[in-house]
Amino acid sequence: MQKGTRTLAYSQPVYFNGEGSVVGQKEGEGPLGKLFDVVKDDPMAGKDTWEEAESELQVEAVQTALKKAGLNKKDIRFLFAGDLQAQSVASSFGLSQLEIPHFGVFGACSTMGETLILGSMTIAGGFADYTMAVTSSHFASAEKEFRFPLEYGNQRPLSASWTVTGSGACVLGRRKGTLGVTACTPGKIVDYGLKDSFNMGACMAPAAVDTLLAHFEDMGCGPKYYDRIFTGDLGVVGSQILEEKLAEKGYDIERIHQDCGVMMYDIDKQDVHAGGSGCGCAATVLCAYILPEMRAGTWERVLFVPTGALLSKVSFAEGRTIPAIAHAVRIERVKEK
Repeated sequence: MQKGTRTLAYSQPVYFNGEGSVVGQKEGEGPLGKLFDVVKDDPMAGKDTWEEAESELQVEAVQTALKKAGLNKKDIRFLFAGDLQAQSVASSFGLSQLEIPHFGVFGACSTMGETLILGSMTIAGGFADYTMAVTSSHFASAEKEFRFPLEYGNQRPLSASWTVTGSGACVLGRRKGTLGVTACTPGKIVDYGLKDSFNMGACMAPAAVDTLLAHFEDMGCGPKYYDRIFTGDLGVVGSQILEEKLAEKGYDIERIHQDCGVMMYDIDKQDVHAGGSGCGCAATVLCAYILPEMRAGTWERVLFVPTGALLSKVSFAEGRTIPAIAHAVRIERVKEK
């Protein structure tokens, strides 16, 4: 299964058997609003705190994915989950009620890519028939965690992104389906010395460049092999950097590249500056838009590359740099032989 220095190519696809997407009101008012399974008008999701609300988003996304897959929680061998909160408490507190063996992971906004890779590797290795990949973010809990409480009312520069309130969950399995994970390239930590937490796109773009170059080299292919390349949440600023840096290396992705952070909101009308971000950004776009469009035959082969900025409130307060990572997952329509 090993290709080149970093890539895994599965001998048999690991199938998407069901997915669920739950978002907040602002996301529901965006261009993809009608595609999400659930849109919550109440940002508290009926809970007492922002953190509990985010946990509720995850639980509902998992339950939606299970229902679509025609499975129950006992069918899931392992659950891979993470979020932006300290110690990933949105995942651990919320998903504990499901009583599924749990692996907590952290890849910041790249977490959906990380959970998909770990979940698909587990199945490809013969260690499970079904796994669950899930992640989430919440605007209010993320602002409190990384920047300022909402009551502070701080101004945001134009390079800043808006953390998506949402959760996406995918059931991966051996049971044959229309779509499958066929290869993946885990990312390396890349640090260009940037320190601006209000310009995540610039911090994460070098990591996306690094992972894409490694994937192309390991698999002996280029951008033309794919119908679309979706990055996680580089936003307007990071997307431009990514396209320019890859062009310098001889890879033109402008025609086929889309960024989930740009797609999530109407940037001109919704006052989100550079676009969307957060673990829930790429996850919900994948579950509500990318996978359904592929099933409908819009694309045959897609590379999903969520990106993450690996800072914490402690590291930022200490004046440290913001390292980043990006994970690549190849998703294909599976043709029966």
